[in-house]
Amino acid sequence: MAGVELQGIGKSYGEVAVLQGIDLSIAAGEFVVFVGPSGCGKSTLLRMIAGLERITAGTLHIDGQVVNDVPPAQRGIAMVFQSYALYPHMTVRENMEFALKIARKSKAEIAAAVDNAARILQLTPYLDRLPKALSGGQRQRVAIGRAIVRDPKVFLFDEPLSNLDAALRVATRIEIAQLKERLPGRTMIYVTHDQIEAMTLADRIVVLNAGGIAQVGTPLDLYDRPDNEFVAQFIGSPAMNLLPATLVGTGATSRVQLPGGAEVTVPIATAAALQGQVVKLGVRPEHLDFAAPGAPALIEAPVEVAEKLGDVTVVYVTMPGEAEAVIAKLPGTAPVARGAVLRLTADPARMHLFYAGKSLRRG
Repeated sequence: MAGVELQGIGKSYGEVAVLQGIDLSIAAGEFVVFVGPSGCGKSTLLRMIAGLERITAGTLHIDGQVVNDVPPAQRGIAMVFQSYALYPHMTVRENMEFALKIARKSKAEIAAAVDNAARILQLTPYLDRLPKALSGGQRQRVAIGRAIVRDPKVFLFDEPLSNLDAALRVATRIEIAQLKERLPGRTMIYVTHDQIEAMTLADRIVVLNAGGIAQVGTPLDLYDRPDNEFVAQFIGSPAMNLLPATLVGTGATSRVQLPGGAEVTVPIATAAALQGQVVKLGVRPEHLDFAAPGAPALIEAPVEVAEKLGDVTVVYVTMPGEAEAVIAKLPGTAPVARGAVLRLTADPARMHLFYAGKSLRRG
């Protein structure tokens, strides 16, 4: 078991800073997922941990030792890449044996390690096949098997499912989730752009943006208590609606007024100094529902688009004077059609407030 500690980690290419001041502690045995938009530096950060990119600022510890200048092969890590990178002329067994033979392990050690990895990944029936005879999901399992046989302190995964089709991605994601249980105590760091992978696999998620950490927390922490507007809209699909509003009442609870005149009291404490300030009222699409007849509505606007997906209907409405559509996820049986005026509301306990881009925490 080994923890990973990043202290002030930075990466620059000449004058261009890609990552700056990354501070992060990953406990031994933890499964941590890096997410963020394209170009945010998540794969670069993973490659610095692996030793494939030079660290230009800060200190990296693995298992308590500084490894900034330690070669990749001596860091006690194993990496699974986006491409399978299997040797096409070697069988599954030979692909998994290769690194151990280079390390001059005994035949008995190699056989035991390969058989164990094959059992964990359910690859035993395929050990004598060439990669071309395997499905994409099976090839990715072989790539993971090559990492397992090395018995690393830390597993690194760089978008390992992105080359798979939707069905294989789901199946392989489930296998990786099971891998956590089959290899207890192993530290795993995983990079993905897929929110579902992050939410279902991670003990904690690290959201990266603009070269820094936007927030670190459990999947439900990020969903229920985003620190800022970026995380609020990055986590969740469709993204959280952010409605411009004016803070017209402060104190233990806050009262906000939307441009159309609707008002709502939310259980979030705000300082008196914010009275009259423009804020954003955050409501997730899945938390919007039809307002009862005669009851006040938070949103009243015509339907621009209605996407009937079977289990849910995703509805886009545009409020007067607003460029951004409001999105609602309604039951699949919801009687909605383009042009119909919807009256929508939400439980104030599920609402969020943001001021100057940052969350106004619930009291």
